[in-house]
Amino acid sequence: MDIILRRSLPKLREKLLEALQAVLPIVAIVLVLCFTVAPVSPSILLCFLLGAAMIVVGIMFFTLGAEMSMTPMGERVGAVITRSRKLLLILVLGFLLGFLITISEPDLQVLADQVPSIPSGTLIFSVAAGVGLFLVFAFLRMLIGVALPKLLVLFYGLIFLLAAFVPKEFLAVAFDSGGVASGPMTVPFIMALGVGVSAIRGDRHAADDSFGLVAMCSIGPILAVLTLGIAFRAADSTYIPPVLLEVADSVELWQLFRDFVFSICIKFKNIRKKAAKYLTSRPPCDKVFGSRLRRVFFQAHFCRPIA
Repeated sequence: MDIILRRSLPKLREKLLEALQAVLPIVAIVLVLCFTVAPVSPSILLCFLLGAAMIVVGIMFFTLGAEMSMTPMGERVGAVITRSRKLLLILVLGFLLGFLITISEPDLQVLADQVPSIPSGTLIFSVAAGVGLFLVFAFLRMLIGVALPKLLVLFYGLIFLLAAFVPKEFLAVAFDSGGVASGPMTVPFIMALGVGVSAIRGDRHAADDSFGLVAMCSIGPILAVLTLGIAFRAADSTYIPPVLLEVADSVELWQLFRDFVFSICIKFKNIRKKAAKYLTSRPPCDKVFGSRLRRVFFQAHFCRPIA
């Protein structure tokens, strides 16, 4: 454990600097606007500063985790499914991976909550299906070797054609949903998948074809929402912004934040207790599996270790 921590510290410092470089310019611009043309209450300013600090910490750990786990995992998954030489398996897994990763994308959740005319679930699943479908097209392009510019011209032409028949309230949502494919969850995994899939080809153009996955996947949400606009009748409703919390001073804000963290810790503690109770309730491994190899393999999942 000490070796892992020592190896991770230089990377952690590097990711902290990257997070500061990404967040501090935005914080500076917002502060300038707050003190000049767009004044805000002290409570909102305090919440913004606390949120900015939490964003820096979150981005630092997220990018470190993406580099240490998501990227190698995506490359291996892409290489393994392509090495199987089963086209149907590649396409099905590509769709499922794109669909599930997009659902977990945080900016898609934010976008869905800000579009009251479309149910959140409908919008999320439509965008996720679009990303999954076009990730399949991107895999096919890489395996067959079709030029990317031709596909971009074809699909964007289809987008502008559909835009002429879609209600205007869907247009902005459709093009905003295209940014989901460039989110922090989607990009690392999709690009790593592309590297793994292209590595199997082994020709001199394989590395070049590994690029363009994000460009292809960003088309899927746009087409999905435009198609949804043709088939779905939007409800007449207006967006109601959330009510921001009013705090008197920084001490009250810190107390609220401390209570929030404390409630999360209690929930994790309850989850840990339930997991420990489940582990202790499992039968011993030697009473379930006779073979030593099977005991080792299934011990972590189906039975508790032998005392």
